[in-house]
Amino acid sequence: MTYQNSKYHCEDVSYYLQLIQLLQQGEYHLDRSIDPDDELGQALQHLAHILETHDREQRWLDQITTQINAGLKLDEILENIYRDFHGLIPYNRIGLSLIEKDGQTVRSEWAKSDQPRIRLAAGYAAPLAGSSLETILQTEQPRIINDLEEYLRQKPRSKSTKLIVQEGMRSSLTCPLIANGVPVGFIFFSSTQPYAYAEAHVGTFQRIAGRLSVIVEKGRLVSELAAQKEAIEQQNQELLRLSEMKNNFLGIATHDLRSPIGTIHMAVTFLRDSYSLLSDQERQTILEDMMKQSSYMLDLLDDLLDVTRIESGKLDLHLELIDLPDFLAESVQRHDRMATPKGTQVLLDSAPPGTISADRLRLRQVMDNLISNAVKFSPAGSTVRVYAEQLDSEWRISVQDEGPGIPPEERELLFQDFSRLSARPTGGERSTGLGLAITRRVIEAHGGQIDVDSIPGQSATFWFTLPAS
Repeated sequence: MTYQNSKYHCEDVSYYLQLIQLLQQGEYHLDRSIDPDDELGQALQHLAHILETHDREQRWLDQITTQINAGLKLDEILENIYRDFHGLIPYNRIGLSLIEKDGQTVRSEWAKSDQPRIRLAAGYAAPLAGSSLETILQTEQPRIINDLEEYLRQKPRSKSTKLIVQEGMRSSLTCPLIANGVPVGFIFFSSTQPYAYAEAHVGTFQRIAGRLSVIVEKGRLVSELAAQKEAIEQQNQELLRLSEMKNNFLGIATHDLRSPIGTIHMAVTFLRDSYSLLSDQERQTILEDMMKQSSYMLDLLDDLLDVTRIESGKLDLHLELIDLPDFLAESVQRHDRMATPKGTQVLLDSAPPGTISADRLRLRQVMDNLISNAVKFSPAGSTVRVYAEQLDSEWRISVQDEGPGIPPEERELLFQDFSRLSARPTGGERSTGLGLAITRRVIEAHGGQIDVDSIPGQSATFWFTLPAS
């Protein structure tokens, strides 16, 4: 093609207009060869190549963002980013930090790396004000650090840089996430290679920054809503459990209280109608039976109040240092006296010197439940043994009976509310069915655990642990 007076011929202008129209239509492969000396034609050819490359990259970016957006929760979206961004930006690690609602703190929310260990993990937080991240937000421009080791030498107090360098990262690209004009957080691309990032990578990110920010913010909101929904569902389940427990308590309490109340009512009626006909011994027997029935009712009500208090989170422990041998000796002596009428002996086998930190009244309640149960289920003339041993950083206290043991199929019923097993107290003693359930809750509140070792038909050893002081 030739030029005349620095102007194109009409046919040349028409030709160039056709080329431009083809480019506008997305036709980048120009059929007609262009003279190497035709500067305008060569410029259009170069523009066609640039537009084709840009269009291809944009379609790829659109495809990737569509795939990323397929995730619903934030973790799913971030996993998709880590999977799909390799063709766009080089990285060995991607991290996400979000700006908290107060706008003052940046907190690491997620990180994934192909390296063995992540040191800058989720939960790490730092103030936004005065930080280099604040500058990135103000300029809305990504930041490239192509030599993290040198950057750390210049800023040795940067804890986050120190952690990322310890992970093996040598360069980074930090990109702001701004959704609908509101700063959301930052996405960090990091590479084990120095000088891994260039302005071309910044340009690539900026082409999808808006959409990516909105996608991430959507994922955060969905995750928050999901967490709130889960919390509400858990609260509802807890309310249902408490309601069921309340109804269960009322039903069993009504059933268990009805019998002794009926017995007392009949005894009072009998005394009223036949008082003058009864001997002093007969009256005394009736009164003692009434005392037993009323004591059982008081025990049941006390146990019910204990369970409801513990379940509602109102179990306050008043911890103090307790000399363990003295405490166990006192418990054993008290129950040995009470077991005398049954001919049962309660012995303290061993209790090495030591102290524990516990609520004295609650710990006494535990020992009373375990020793009284051992006496109840052991035959007359038997021996109940109590012993303690220190295991590393905890004490283990055991109460061994000579009763019928616990059948394997009934072990899972132990320590549950109102659990009653096939074995019955050998002296006809009554039980509320709540003692072991309360004992478990008290021990767990102290940071210990409780269980039983049993030989069916021979004996059972209930034991619990408490942290050594």
